[in-house]
Amino acid sequence: MIKPLADRVLVEPKEAETKTAAGLYIPDTAKEKPQQGTILAVGSGKKDEPMEVKEGDVVLYGKYAGTEITVDGKNYLIMKQSDILAVL
Repeated sequence: MIKPLADRVLVEPKEAETKTAAGLYIPDTAKEKPQQGTILAVGSGKKDEPMEVKEGDVVLYGKYAGTEITVDGKNYLIMKQSDILAVL
């Protein structure tokens, strides 16, 4: 598994919605990038900035936050703790 360094976290994004509340299917071209995910791994933090999130937390992050990576066919994001907006 991937171990983030310093103040970075590894996030598994939530799947994009495929249906609207009314039951209509959303085509792939109209799907929005998810802004919610689950933290899978946490770095050790910085000396002056301890980590406030932990593995298993469900978080909200900015639309363009982090760097997308693919490992074994699964998509993940690596982002700084400061890119996380809230813990749910």
